[in-house]
Amino acid sequence: MLMSSGDSEAKLYYGPSAFKVLRGGKFVRCAISGEPIALEELRYWSAEHQEAYASCEIATKRLTGEI
Repeated sequence: MLMSSGDSEAKLYYGPSAFKVLRGGKFVRCAISGEPIALEELRYWSAEHQEAYASCEIATKRLTGEI
């Protein structure tokens, strides 16, 4: 996904089953890859680590300690 320079990064609070927008924006960054993730496409995150993940594979590896 490409983001234009006019798009702003959101700040979120990640809960166990939902996230809360603390600062509005169009995307967050994957904590591992740095890839931008549009909020409407965000599906994977860790409430414990307060970070977002671009894919289920990345989330699984992070949460199992592989990365």
